Amino acid sequence: MKKKILLLGSGELGKELVISLQRLGQTIIAVDHYDNAPAMQVADGFEVIDMLDGAALEAIVEKHQPDLIVPEIEAIRTERLYAFEERGIQVVPSAKAANFTMNRKLIRDLASKELGLRTAKYAYATTFEQFSAAVKQIGIPCVIKPLMSSSGKGQSVLKAESQLATVWEYAINNSRGDIQEVIIEEFISFETEITLLTVTQKNGDTMFCPAIGHRQARGDYQESWQPCWIKEAHYAEACEMARKVTAALTGAGIWGVEFFLSEEGVYFSELSPRPHDTGMVTLAGTQNLSEFELHARAILGLPIPTITLEKAGVSAVILADKASADFQFEGIETVLVTAQTDIRLFGKPTTRPYRRMGVLLMYDSIDANMTELRKKANTLSQEIKIKYLDDVEN
Repeated sequence: MKKKILLLGSGELGKELVISLQRLGQTIIAVDHYDNAPAMQVADGFEVIDMLDGAALEAIVEKHQPDLIVPEIEAIRTERLYAFEERGIQVVPSAKAANFTMNRKLIRDLASKELGLRTAKYAYATTFEQFSAAVKQIGIPCVIKPLMSSSGKGQSVLKAESQLATVWEYAINNSRGDIQEVIIEEFISFETEITLLTVTQKNGDTMFCPAIGHRQARGDYQESWQPCWIKEAHYAEACEMARKVTAALTGAGIWGVEFFLSEEGVYFSELSPRPHDTGMVTLAGTQNLSEFELHARAILGLPIPTITLEKAGVSAVILADKASADFQFEGIETVLVTAQTDIRLFGKPTTRPYRRMGVLLMYDSIDANMTELRKKANTLSQEIKIKYLDDVEN
């Protein structure tokens, strides 16, 4: 059952997926807008194109004639995926899922208006005047996000009316693709923020992983931990919401479904139809199958008998703090002397402020003290430094 797979987006999540697919005998062509992206370093072939260029996307599909197209990012001319699907190419998880989730308006309206899931109050704006009126309607504080962005770019919490212009410009200027619109969301005072990795199958029931807790800064995840112990009723409610929204979007694969847990119950937040960055904690062996192994099996139609919790684990990010094309990592030996610790360096060719360059992984027994494990992992992650060689030369 060897398949040719076109991977659209070649970051660190794509790299781990390529490795999992190759272990199952598949051939992968990695695609991104820049050369030497992480997944390209391990794939069978690669292409460098602007994936928002529909003609360029069509050209590489014609060139490689893939059996599957696997989007790993949102910034793709996703409407073209419908035509590929009609031609018999499997789009993962589906063309509808990729198209809806690249735009926060489509997925939020689906969840709230069509499926009736509990969400924060929200509104949209394409002009500053609409934005100001929406903020007045929703109330301050509120959360502002571009309709299409990644890694938290353009997201912020509006805390005072004096910030209106600054927050608006930040969101619009960090929009990806050709969508210049923002969503204004009610600020939910939540107790916990979780990712529920959800697996839909071609021939099998929808499955759910143990909840993953995560902490964000600047709209991007900084650490995640599994398990995140929550009330059984909240977990069951989140599972039912995830089941409804993934069924509506259709297709097989893993989904990162995000929720806020508050005193009022579970709020649906966002959804990614692919491995989730917070799910990198599963690389610490917290589950019998990592999120990447689960995605590979699901999209190939292979059996997943069970998903079991094996360990407690934490992932803590390693961030750059400046732009450089000439750098190296220090402190790896110091960190790896600690038992039950591992590191993944992503192989990104350049750095920039706050760019995620790697992740530290730490694990312990299921009944470990998670607060202490998180503290230890975050302290160790700070020991890994990036040395900028162009600074030394200058």
